[in-house]
Amino acid sequence: MQSRNESLFERARSAIPGGVNSPVRAYRGVGGTPPFIVRGSGSRIWDADGKSYIDYVGSWGPLIVGHAHPAVLAAVRAAAEDGLSFGAPTEREVEMAEVLKRLVPSLELVRLVSSGTEATMTALRLARGHTGRSLIVKFEGCYHGHADSLLVKAGSGALTLGSPDSAGVPPEIAARTLVLPYNEVGALERAFGERGQEIAAVIVEPIAGNMNMVVPERAFLEAARRLCTGHGAVLIFDEVMTGFRVALGGAQARFGVRPDLTTLGKVIGGGMPVGAVGGRRDIMERLAPLGPVYQAGTLSGSPVAVAAGLATLELVRAPEFFERLAAETLHLAQGLTAAARRHGVAFCAQNVGGMFGMYFRAAPPASYGEVMQCDKAAFTRFFHEMLARGVYFAPSAYEAGFVSSAHARADVEQTLAAADAAFAALGR
Repeated sequence: MQSRNESLFERARSAIPGGVNSPVRAYRGVGGTPPFIVRGSGSRIWDADGKSYIDYVGSWGPLIVGHAHPAVLAAVRAAAEDGLSFGAPTEREVEMAEVLKRLVPSLELVRLVSSGTEATMTALRLARGHTGRSLIVKFEGCYHGHADSLLVKAGSGALTLGSPDSAGVPPEIAARTLVLPYNEVGALERAFGERGQEIAAVIVEPIAGNMNMVVPERAFLEAARRLCTGHGAVLIFDEVMTGFRVALGGAQARFGVRPDLTTLGKVIGGGMPVGAVGGRRDIMERLAPLGPVYQAGTLSGSPVAVAAGLATLELVRAPEFFERLAAETLHLAQGLTAAARRHGVAFCAQNVGGMFGMYFRAAPPASYGEVMQCDKAAFTRFFHEMLARGVYFAPSAYEAGFVSSAHARADVEQTLAAADAAFAALGR
């Protein structure tokens, strides 16, 4: 008999390309039928067949306080009662910009948009408009949204599907993107030595989260800062995933490296569509209506999404919030590694704040090349073993995981018990 999830997926494929509205949801990377989620509460989600899962995807990061937090829901209801959208300024937009400026000191001015992709598109256009140059430097496996110039050696869904470059991207646009190895200072120095006067910007995930979680060497980020400063290029930190996830001030606060522009999303919407780009005043003032770099969006700074984000940012400012989050995530990462070791499975895990990575190899990877050495088949088996036991990880070997403040120690212990059984199955 067909399950409700299976029937929904069948319906979806007759109306939606691939049956999904974002590629990784199709489970092409792991096989099987994706569960259709009907609700979430705290650390858990429920699918259309009524099965409950401990959720470590968290809508791909933004649900840092868990699903359906009462304070966030109350803020959304109050905002929605005033109206869903106006296409006009609201006080909440101003409050959000002020809060972001206080919490992330590199943000001297902030422009709200509707998604992380919009934020990175705007940041690149702004960098080009500011410098008068066109070449962009990005790094292998880093994903910055689906803008044409960034779908070159991208991570996330593109990597999961085994197609790092997208059809439909004109070669002349791709040619204006220079792709370098992540964490290799020498490659970055050579690029600036050869083409420094052409480079408008370096865009980087300060902790890569779209080729699994790859932690940067501090010297790599410091070199990017030094070289951009020396050659008049713009350093862009894509903190759509890391912002308010690894520290209150994001990865830039954690590593002590100040970018020129920062892109944000996910958490600042509390799970609703919103994003932001912000940074140096002299660069940001080139945005229309002050300057010649055009950007607009009818739903930018949506009053309902901003209300959800403001409520979330209020919660994460609670004393010891990030310390508790990091401690729970560390317990998970260490427990997973220990369980694998007990059963002779080549595996390790690590975390930064509330983000974690799981790798089917002996040591955490430091680059795209090392990520690709992980045992993808072993991950696929582990993913399905855990899903069957009620634990929901990202359906891809190339995505980071997320713990929320709603995850209690009991959730983590239940996850580790499931992992022990899953690794035992793999080790046989």
